[in-house]
Amino acid sequence: MRRTSLLLVSLIAALSILIAGCGASPPQSAATTAPEAPAATTAPEAPAASGPVTIRLFTPQAPEIDLPTNSFTLEAQERFGIQFEFQTTTYDGTSARETRQISLASGDYPDAYMLIPWVDQFSQTELIRYGQQGVLLPLNDLIAQHAPNIQAALDEYPYFRAMATAPDGKIYGLPQLSECYHCSFPNKVWINTKWLDQLGLEMPTTTEEFRQVLTAFKEQDPNGNGQADEVAFSGSTEEYGVRPLPFLMNGFIYNDDRTYLLLNGGKVDIAATKDGWREGLAYAKSLYDAGLIDPGAFTQNAEALRQIGNNADVQLLGAAAGMHPAIFVGIGSDAPYGSDYNPLPPLEGPNARFATYNYPIAPGATFALTNKASPEVQVAAIRLVDYMFTQEGQIRAHFGEEGVDWRRPEPGDVANEEGVEPILAAIPLEEGETPRNTSWGAVAQYFQPKAFRDAWVQSTDIYASVGYERRLQEATNLYNGNQPAEVFPHWAIWIDPAVADEVATLRTNITDYINQNALQFVTGTRDLDTEWDAYVAELEQLGLPRYLELMQQAYDAAFPS
Repeated sequence: MRRTSLLLVSLIAALSILIAGCGASPPQSAATTAPEAPAATTAPEAPAASGPVTIRLFTPQAPEIDLPTNSFTLEAQERFGIQFEFQTTTYDGTSARETRQISLASGDYPDAYMLIPWVDQFSQTELIRYGQQGVLLPLNDLIAQHAPNIQAALDEYPYFRAMATAPDGKIYGLPQLSECYHCSFPNKVWINTKWLDQLGLEMPTTTEEFRQVLTAFKEQDPNGNGQADEVAFSGSTEEYGVRPLPFLMNGFIYNDDRTYLLLNGGKVDIAATKDGWREGLAYAKSLYDAGLIDPGAFTQNAEALRQIGNNADVQLLGAAAGMHPAIFVGIGSDAPYGSDYNPLPPLEGPNARFATYNYPIAPGATFALTNKASPEVQVAAIRLVDYMFTQEGQIRAHFGEEGVDWRRPEPGDVANEEGVEPILAAIPLEEGETPRNTSWGAVAQYFQPKAFRDAWVQSTDIYASVGYERRLQEATNLYNGNQPAEVFPHWAIWIDPAVADEVATLRTNITDYINQNALQFVTGTRDLDTEWDAYVAELEQLGLPRYLELMQQAYDAAFPS
């Protein structure tokens, strides 16, 4: 998932461990039992030293956490003979990224970085650049000598090794191996099924049926207050599935909501110049012109969307885009509208019935060591991360303390996935309870394969906070299988450093132009009938042929025939 805002932090805190991190997982059948760590499940002993090894660590800090006094910090310091000096940033993606980049540019950077993929992390291009400059240290030997659990994960999960290993064979940083199934299909729509029932409507299955339902939401006063105040369909501008256009477009042509690249028989192409794209824009424009799409969906942030979803006086929202409903509406037993929103399956359009698929792990790295780290610091730091690649360490670092933040399964408990043996249950915060400063949260989310996440105890009541992950699991099952047979694997593509700057410039210019013009065509500030050819020509002038050529080269290098 990409950069997010402090809103998502508050959601994560409210839901305890259930949606923390929002990594993603590939569509697959679940294992029947939750995995232990792939190798040893206890941490190596700390190296002998005359005193604690001081590690200067740059990391995001959630508002409810104080890292210096955090109980996991204190435990890790004792276990590994470490004394942390924290350099912290916020969970706001823009601020976190800028702070990290400033630290690197100043030369006064820390010994190590531990980041969060959906906040900020090192890109693959940055890993190569800083690695070749000697700023980031290769981890291969450290892992081989001091990190048996990381080594086992690299051996057991080939895609994890591919994402961690630069083209020169060196590992300049580690991504988090966190397979959040529901995040792998982020572009969902959640529809107000209470309103469907009140109006005697069926769940829409096609793009035209969806139009009819939105029209009914707008015109038939489903909230019963006698006013035309219903917001039929909304979204926001962030990057965790809340933009409405990808879901709508997927009935016409595949929209990955990231690169807009297509793959057909190993050939790289782009969706945004195709007839299907034009048809999808025309459909979205027809909804917009009819007042069925909230204009704010293209300009507001998720907090503004949430104010619509949680409107206190009367329910206003008919449907919303979002990876999960807690983005736009309160959930749980005390939330008046939370149980009203249920997943709308992918819609059958004239050309397709696609669902946007995103690979489980964000490419790049959340953990990296710099050339400021002494040999003692390097060993201590890699041992700490290796501990997080054990089930024991992952639970302690990410979830918190047993009996405080989580408990072991009890008779009658069921796991998130049918047939999986449960391994832990969250202990939610009580109303008014002070947030617990007992874990590092998403910073420590290093080893969570899908089978591990499937083994969390979840209530069979999917509308309760303690059943939320099951609710998301069931929703995602409706989307899984609707991705194209071939999806451009941007997560596995390492760009040749010789052309990395060129690719970055082309990608930014082209995707920004696609986004800007999609909005203009939908809202009518640009005419889809008379200006489409000019738009395509302008994309060509921005270097689209060269961009596709370079992406083809990168794809061929990553997946040689």
